[in-house]
Amino acid sequence: MSQQSVPVLDFGSQTAQLIVRRVRELGVYSELLPHDAPEERVRALNPVGVILSGGPASVYETGAPGMPEWLPGAGLPVLGICYGMQLISYALGGVVRSPEGREFGPASVRLTEDHPLFAGTPAEQGVWMSHGDRIEVLPPGFRTLAANPSTPFAAMGDDTRRWYGVQFHPEVVHTAHGRAMLSNFLFRIAGAAAEWRPAGFVAEAIEQVRERVGLSGRVICALSGGVDSAVAALIIHRAIGDRLTCVFVDNGLLRLGEAEQVIATFRELFHVPLVAVDAREEFLSALEGVADPERKRKIIGEKFVRIFEREARALGDVQFLAQGTLYPDVIESSAPDRSRGVTIKTHHNVGGLPPDMQLQLVEPLRYLFKDEVRAAGLELGLPEEWVWRHPFPGPGLAVRVLGPVSHERLETLRRADAIYLEELRAAGLYRATQQAFAVLLPVQSVGVMGDYRTYADTIALRAITTEDYMTADWARLPYEVLATVSSRIVNEVPGVNRVVYDVSSKPPATIEWE
Repeated sequence: MSQQSVPVLDFGSQTAQLIVRRVRELGVYSELLPHDAPEERVRALNPVGVILSGGPASVYETGAPGMPEWLPGAGLPVLGICYGMQLISYALGGVVRSPEGREFGPASVRLTEDHPLFAGTPAEQGVWMSHGDRIEVLPPGFRTLAANPSTPFAAMGDDTRRWYGVQFHPEVVHTAHGRAMLSNFLFRIAGAAAEWRPAGFVAEAIEQVRERVGLSGRVICALSGGVDSAVAALIIHRAIGDRLTCVFVDNGLLRLGEAEQVIATFRELFHVPLVAVDAREEFLSALEGVADPERKRKIIGEKFVRIFEREARALGDVQFLAQGTLYPDVIESSAPDRSRGVTIKTHHNVGGLPPDMQLQLVEPLRYLFKDEVRAAGLELGLPEEWVWRHPFPGPGLAVRVLGPVSHERLETLRRADAIYLEELRAAGLYRATQQAFAVLLPVQSVGVMGDYRTYADTIALRAITTEDYMTADWARLPYEVLATVSSRIVNEVPGVNRVVYDVSSKPPATIEWE
């Protein structure tokens, strides 16, 4: 690999991929690698520095991930974040303890000196803490760079080694000057060059697909209608041409009119072979009576794969299944290649895949974030309307109908969701939010309509603003827009008499309800 990189060694933090994203935003290529990746694998990325992520373990736990044996003698600058900082201290002779007081959430730290790691940032600044253990004694050669009353060593450094640690999380937006700190580490300390551009990923991804599929391999691509699967399909089509067939499955869990729109648009715009499968009854039968969201996801994941395997047999001699899997899908599912991750929810296209799947996976977007996929989509000529569509979960409305899924409940949600999105577009707010949708709650309540008592369903509205989908805030939609949406839903959707608005951030909530 010719371009420089600063890889992140993964110790299991829920924001590990977010560090990668921040590094890439600053123009430096990065990948997330297992904490025990061999030195050869790291060196293959032409690293000019290494970042150690946070993680849920304590350095003293049995089986806790340790410092790679090769790293202290590698001559590379290192930045440890949270657990990564504690691991540096523990491995190099410091003392880490678990005090009575822990820090979770916003905090303030004061710099103890001017240092290149904090260049351009104020002497006192807000940060985001999320740790139980803390450093009690610095390792030899290190000095404190920042502190607060709860954390006497909030940042540390050894300029001779060029090894540094911060107890807080500079990768999250809640750390006010985190971007500047990461930039300082990349450019002032590691001497990296800003060479990475998401659009440049396209040519590399095409070559990787060719290498994986070979000269004669055939691929079917799971096309959902979202930007992720569309970009994956276009990359693969450029790589192998008509050895790709897209398969669009109407599972009965789509939004109003979506199946017809996706089929017509894809055939008209992209001229890629497309097979449309009507599997509505198949999915609804499999989901009958199922209320648990994890079971829903696993049922849907397996059903998709079985249908793709069936279509592959019909096409003859197809070995690969392509998906538009992204980084957030992988991290929240704690996929097999993230041994230290904690499962938040199973994504149907990652943790929901059956272990006996016959097709080999091709996932050209697996280590990209949504904004990077959109940049790649524009590079590939994808229309802006498609590029900027709000994300839609692979399990579809099954995870927005809370409780058991039925044809009637899906129709109720479909109509309410269509009204909501229509009004957001009319108000010019669709692009101002990064994801917006309706949820049908398993709750009925008393109402009055036309002087009669009703006992009917409740619709929840969700709209979020986010940079990366790893953290998100609820969108402050105008009251008049919410009032219009509520009035229309109650009057136009039979069986609904109450509408509520979700004002939860991520964390502690997730974006989807299930």
